[in-house]
Amino acid sequence: MEDKIFLLGVGFNNLKILEVLEFIKKGLSKQGEKWYVVTPNPEILTIANNNPGYKKVLNNAKLALADGIGVLAASKIEGKPLKEVVHGVDLTEMLCKEVSKQPITVGFLGAGPRVAELAAECLREKYPGLKINFTETEWDSKKKYPQTDILFVAFGSPKQELWIAENLEKLPVKIAIGVGGAFDFISGKVRRAPLFIRRIGLEWLFRLIIQPWRIKRQIRLIKFVYLVLKERLGFDLIS
Repeated sequence: MEDKIFLLGVGFNNLKILEVLEFIKKGLSKQGEKWYVVTPNPEILTIANNNPGYKKVLNNAKLALADGIGVLAASKIEGKPLKEVVHGVDLTEMLCKEVSKQPITVGFLGAGPRVAELAAECLREKYPGLKINFTETEWDSKKKYPQTDILFVAFGSPKQELWIAENLEKLPVKIAIGVGGAFDFISGKVRRAPLFIRRIGLEWLFRLIIQPWRIKRQIRLIKFVYLVLKERLGFDLIS
């Protein structure tokens, strides 16, 4: 695989979503390999900027994919443009569609009460061949889980990435993928922006309108812009 493109010290794989799907499917055919996928957005990059341990977890991922138009814009400002935004929800849905045609199993972990179960039911209804081994809100270390090929983890960041990195080797899974709020969208708990709004890069604004409490999190976007410009210009803008 080609070298990663680094933004604020975090490496991204420069892949379109169809290339990602193919890479994951090929990876499942390799015996004895376990790895994880992260989908950093501007908020995650801002958190990682002040947390070396978290940044290391992101950089140890086999795949790191740009989740958000802000990351794509930052890559262009840095002069190393990424090909495409790969949202966690799109990756979850498209991957489930692909593997539903094959003897590949999946598990859903995280989100609120019954949300993982509802998301799994919605996906199985759309893709009847999807083989779901389990759905859980929290991982129960005392419970025996069947061996599963792909585990979608929706704890939110940074919890999900830290949890995956810490526990992957002892989990009965081949590939773990941090997918943030994907289950909320897939289950219908949270309404997703219409396609035309997504295409023009304003999904974040739509989500802020329907979830105004997210304004505190969006403040990190201001810091993200500052950090990107600082890195690009090579000096502190306010020093």
